[in-house]
Amino acid sequence: MEKFLHSVILERDYCNGCTYCLDRCPTQAIRVRDGKAEIMTERCIDCGMCIKVCPYHAKGAQSDSLEMLKKFKYNVALPAISIYGQFGLEYDMNKVLNGFYQLGFDFVFDVAYAADLITQIQKKRVEEEGHVKPLISVYCPAVIRLIQMRFPTLIDHISQLESPSEVAARIARKKIEEMTGLAQEDIGVFYLTECPAKITSIRKPIGIEKSQINGAISLEAIYTKILRMYDDIEVVQQISKCSGKGIGWGMVGGQSYAMGAEDYLAVDGIDEVIKVLEQLELGKLNDIDFFEGYACVTGCVGGPLNPENPFIAKGRIRRLSAKYPQEVSMEAFGEITEDMLEWDEEIEPLPVMKLDADFKTALEKLSRIEALYHMLPGIDCGACGAPTCRALAEDIVMGRATLADCVVRKNNERKYNLSEER
Repeated sequence: MEKFLHSVILERDYCNGCTYCLDRCPTQAIRVRDGKAEIMTERCIDCGMCIKVCPYHAKGAQSDSLEMLKKFKYNVALPAISIYGQFGLEYDMNKVLNGFYQLGFDFVFDVAYAADLITQIQKKRVEEEGHVKPLISVYCPAVIRLIQMRFPTLIDHISQLESPSEVAARIARKKIEEMTGLAQEDIGVFYLTECPAKITSIRKPIGIEKSQINGAISLEAIYTKILRMYDDIEVVQQISKCSGKGIGWGMVGGQSYAMGAEDYLAVDGIDEVIKVLEQLELGKLNDIDFFEGYACVTGCVGGPLNPENPFIAKGRIRRLSAKYPQEVSMEAFGEITEDMLEWDEEIEPLPVMKLDADFKTALEKLSRIEALYHMLPGIDCGACGAPTCRALAEDIVMGRATLADCVVRKNNERKYNLSEER
């Protein structure tokens, strides 16, 4: 099976083997072996939950630096929508966006404006008669990867529209090529990101063959730079052209509100998303028109690469969303065709949780897992290095562990042997 490229990384020297990350990983992609965490790369969806909970900062995200700008003749910045929640309300956000020119960028595109464009098309599709229900938003790539792995029957429900960052990259590239005459390889497009899953979606895109984005720089890496230079930032143009609804995409429920949707679900937090997806898979929520799910609590403002507290950031997004115009012109960047907003490839299930490609063999392995599971204590303590007793049973059957790894069982056997000796 083709290997993933991942943004989430483990710094083994910092890892204390504490098992905090075991409980929080939604795809059980982490094991602790010999006192150090290990990531099962084929299962990782780059949601960043392990980054958030690790008390030793052993988990991180691979992102690019501003040094990468030197590789291109012309550089474009695409600040994530969640940037609107990172600075206090006393800061002029258009001035903040102009600060990217002083960081070395030649052009800045407001990604929230791309969200406005997508809103119009998405609204039209949700209102169409006979569309599949519910239509699932693609805005959180971690949720889409989760669906590919654990809920493949819901793939047909996924909207085929691209994310705002990718749409912004396509529009910006087209404009820069027309304006400068430069070739594509001379134009560097960089997403200022809040999220490791979005970094991975650039390196290994979903629904498209190749991303129009060249790299991703974390928002937390540029946050202090903008703060330090804020008083000296020269406002050279009006970059913020979005509506309040576009800004609202930065928090949970923002997409649905922008579309004026009535029958929708907006869910944040990967555990709650999983519970709802289980209900969707059972066909219990077919009266819902639209579903937006986020791995992070509060939505994208809760991304692990944001510097601000997610709840404070969400409050700012909500207030700014109400202050900005609710409608904007869609003609600011020329003609936008619908194909510029869409995927160009179908996505396939990722059967990484299958026990075996052969059905009969898979059933035999499942039977062995059940038998082993009943031999284990069932307390899910994590001392064996697996997140649950069932996960340990699967690891044993798949050759990744042994029954001797169960510390509780081993201790009970030792106590029993001692009592027998007495």
